[in-house]
Amino acid sequence: MNWQHLIWFAAVAVVCWLSGAVLAFGSSKRWPATVVSLCGSGVFFAFIIGMWISLERPPMRTMGETRLWYTFFLSLAGVAVYARWRYKWILSFSTLMSIVFICINLFKPEIHNKSLMPALQSVWFVPHVIVYMFAYAMMGAVTLFALYLWLRRPSRRPSDEEMGMCDNLIRIGWAFLSLGMIMGALWAKEAWGDFWSWDPKETWAAATWLSYLLYLHLRPRLRNDHHTAFALIIFSFLLLQMCWYGINYLPSAQGASVHVY
Repeated sequence: MNWQHLIWFAAVAVVCWLSGAVLAFGSSKRWPATVVSLCGSGVFFAFIIGMWISLERPPMRTMGETRLWYTFFLSLAGVAVYARWRYKWILSFSTLMSIVFICINLFKPEIHNKSLMPALQSVWFVPHVIVYMFAYAMMGAVTLFALYLWLRRPSRRPSDEEMGMCDNLIRIGWAFLSLGMIMGALWAKEAWGDFWSWDPKETWAAATWLSYLLYLHLRPRLRNDHHTAFALIIFSFLLLQMCWYGINYLPSAQGASVHVY
């Protein structure tokens, strides 16, 4: 298995995801769209496992490799939201975003070799990255949902159920962000001798975590102020993007951050 095989696995996965999105609108039952979409996620996960075997290490080192996990978990998040709340459009949005990340990896492949620097040869490497990618996918899903609610007809206010869905997804995502930060701190202690060093990556991770925590604390006071709630969700997601890959372009991270590999 190598990077050139991505297009074939991705093509099958996208066909399944698109079929699931169509079935969500065309069928009165949830299971056809759910099963077909999960088949697409299974095919994409098979590529990740294949890369893992061929690289002889977890495919989590480069941005391209983490985008694989994000695409996979984003598709799962879309299926979970559809199966739980039956929002038909979520499969279309999650599929669109997955296609975007797949195209980025196809058009801008990165170097994928078997080497793994000593700091990444830790028991915390795999769970830390997987937990964070799942959290990022959940936050991506809720951001898409918030944008949809914010931009649809102004005369149609979000229902309590829709806002509750936003709150629940953020609670789940924030819990996984918290777990990822704990794992990262334990990993840092093992690799660099300290739990927290205010590295640029850690600083933006803390800002992201605090921003979502602020949303959760302010939501009871923003029950009737949906505009502020949606703005805070989007702002928090922008912080998340800086934490994930934006720091690679910051002068403060060049040559100084232990998280730029």
